[in-house]
Amino acid sequence: MQRYDTIVVGAGHNGLVCAASLAKAGQSVLVLEASDGPGGLAGTYEFHPGYRASLAHSMAHFSPKVTQELNLTRFGFDDGARPLALVGLDREGNHVVVEGEAMRGASDRDASAFKQFVADLSRFASALSPFWEKTMPRLSDRSLRGLSTFAQLGLNLRRLGKQDMAEFLRIASLCARDLVDERFEQELVKAMLCWDGLIGARMAPRSPNSAVLAMLYRAGSDFHGAHRMGTGGVRALVYAIAAAAEDAGAQIRYDSPVARITLDNTRVGLRATGVALTSGETIDADRVVSATDPKRTFRDLVGFANLDIGFANRTHRLRSDGLVGKLHLALRERPTFARLEDSDGRLLIAPSLDAIEFAYDEAKYGEPSQHPVIEITLPSVHDAALAPQGHHVLSAHVMYVPYKHRHGWSDGARDALRDSAISTIEAYAPGLRELIVGAQMLTPQDIEQQFHVTGGHWHHAEFAMDQMLMMRPTYDAAQYRCPIENLFLSSAGCHPGGDLVGSVGLNAAREILR
Repeated sequence: MQRYDTIVVGAGHNGLVCAASLAKAGQSVLVLEASDGPGGLAGTYEFHPGYRASLAHSMAHFSPKVTQELNLTRFGFDDGARPLALVGLDREGNHVVVEGEAMRGASDRDASAFKQFVADLSRFASALSPFWEKTMPRLSDRSLRGLSTFAQLGLNLRRLGKQDMAEFLRIASLCARDLVDERFEQELVKAMLCWDGLIGARMAPRSPNSAVLAMLYRAGSDFHGAHRMGTGGVRALVYAIAAAAEDAGAQIRYDSPVARITLDNTRVGLRATGVALTSGETIDADRVVSATDPKRTFRDLVGFANLDIGFANRTHRLRSDGLVGKLHLALRERPTFARLEDSDGRLLIAPSLDAIEFAYDEAKYGEPSQHPVIEITLPSVHDAALAPQGHHVLSAHVMYVPYKHRHGWSDGARDALRDSAISTIEAYAPGLRELIVGAQMLTPQDIEQQFHVTGGHWHHAEFAMDQMLMMRPTYDAAQYRCPIENLFLSSAGCHPGGDLVGSVGLNAAREILR
């Protein structure tokens, strides 16, 4: 039986980046994936005969360093993709459009304030962005590498200057609502600018602290947080990473779900020795990298019984219940949005901060909102292979959809959510229902079951102050390592976090190679 240097559990984009990096360094690497294709939450699948989609419908801040180190353009990734416009839809057709540093359709005051807002966020984000691609040491780390990382962080903040550093510390402590209330006057503009700090998380405009940090996390890209979509869309990126891994020598086996990580007792504790598949097959390796979420890794693949009770409790307490539903529509033609000329960007239905807050309040009590706030894209505009010729796919993030429905997620409750979301969109796109060939509505529970992600949470663990940086996922597993020897982590539940970024996989590979 062949033995590998490294087994990677999960072919999500972070697992594939890690596998490709290790294989390039000369390791023999095997990637094991439960589904029939690559990508995990970013994978493309058929939701209606002839129509395909992904849960990830755009790229916000994919790491240029990953693109360069894996030479992804050689494998079909369009790195020159232009930023997508963000369109705040208005029922009366008075839409607000953000493209780069320009805002159209807003008041002169808000359009002017927006330029300063982008400049400030970009400047503050630039102080943090180098650390998204570094291992964050423990606070107790007194090694030269650990101390130099903290020193560089302090130096970056100091370089902002006294006034900017004070402003950075001030806004980092604000809720998103306070941040936009003090700068803008139009409710639609405020809702638009809060959105990227809230999407994918259990937060609303009044939630403290973490939303602004999420905004800074996403604003640290070359495009100041704007999302992108190149030719081939998300599918092209995922397949480019998989191709780069295989080109480097990694093997990828699909339809190969892992039942558990095999362990051996040593004098100093447990050591990972390989994996056992649900088929009964066992495969040995010098190390195992889990690219699944932390709860699933330690609860299901390792077993809490094999862990220190304190570590097991900290893992169990990770907040990882998702709050985003996913709607896919198969359409016989491209939909038309009232008084909107170009619909190939991100279309946002969130008319005010209160609309977002009220939807969040309903979800807190186990009920999806009757007036959901929604982000829409048409991925088939960028990737024609997703639908039959002339047809299209509409992909929508529906906020806020509770993981646990107050009365349980029945077929009736799911259908009601789907119909509510479609009706909400149709108010801005008249005649939408007449174009629908097929529809799929996924709740966080559905996402959990279909994609093997605990809680159906995008980020595997809430992107919050106490679950970030050197605390992600917990303080004793935050350097892509854990209390079990030769077991490493490489998923969105690690630093820096979720989204289609790739930095987690690169960081984890570097720790392993050290």
